Amino acid sequence: MIGLVIEKLHDRDFMIQLLIAIAVTATIITLAMPMLAGDSLGRRMKAVSVERSRIRERERARMTADSRVMVRNTPKAWVLQLVDKLQLAKHIGQEDARGKLIQAGYRGQGPYMVFLVFRLFVPIIAFLGALLYLFVVNDMKQPAIVRLLIALFAAYVGMQLPMLFLKNKIDKRKLSIRRAFPDSLDLLLICVESGMSIEVAFKRVSQEVGTQSIPLAEELTLTTAELSYLQDRRLAYENLAKRTDLEGVRSVCMALIQAERYGTPLANTLRVMAQENRDMRMAEAEKKAAGLPPKLTVPMIVFFLPCLFIVIMGPAAIRFWAHN
Repeated sequence: MIGLVIEKLHDRDFMIQLLIAIAVTATIITLAMPMLAGDSLGRRMKAVSVERSRIRERERARMTADSRVMVRNTPKAWVLQLVDKLQLAKHIGQEDARGKLIQAGYRGQGPYMVFLVFRLFVPIIAFLGALLYLFVVNDMKQPAIVRLLIALFAAYVGMQLPMLFLKNKIDKRKLSIRRAFPDSLDLLLICVESGMSIEVAFKRVSQEVGTQSIPLAEELTLTTAELSYLQDRRLAYENLAKRTDLEGVRSVCMALIQAERYGTPLANTLRVMAQENRDMRMAEAEKKAAGLPPKLTVPMIVFFLPCLFIVIMGPAAIRFWAHN
């Protein structure tokens, strides 16, 4: 059986057919994904609504009892047992993993347990896969110690893959929030100037900004719930700053905290912060535009200039060789 697999892997026609099949399958999946995606906004907003009810229940329980009660979705039983028996939180857990998961949009104890399980199994799978390939399929004409070191490096990469996945999710989430945040501040300013309270304004803006940025709508909805049920409103703004981890959002939260503490008008604060965030967004766009020419230098030298020289000097070279 192994010999047949190795023979097929070295068969050029078979590999070409396999790659074509993979490409066709990927194309079909890519075209079908938008039709199978469903209502992402509705699903996320429903999850936020459930989170709001959990916050309400948790705060009511905390105010009526001295003990701290955490109302969260518990992970699956086998995941919890595996984490407890192997003590994954102690051995492979990271202090900033919980904060990273929250910034990526994964809240509660369940995602953290799943993250620990992935950090356990992904390196093992990567190590065994590398061993199978290097010692059975293709030895790459390297000694056994070198192949073993390559397999260990694959295990290390596998351990870092969950953090890379989280970093990618956080970057996408931050980009979505950063682009929509100045517009949401303008809407928040309009709501406050029309006489709405800050809680109602946050709720209204979260409904309007959902079509532009689902993560921002989710964060504003959670902030609305925390403003309604937390005893200290300052904690709601601080939690929003921690969940987004953006300088613009952090400065707005600090300004709102100061406005509530000293009684300054919220409209003036929001107007100034909205202008600052628009300036920051414009400065970021100008920075990207200014960095574009240096990035295009190497592609122009490698791809454009040789073609240009061939077009300009090619006819002259052909005539010179023809006469000689």
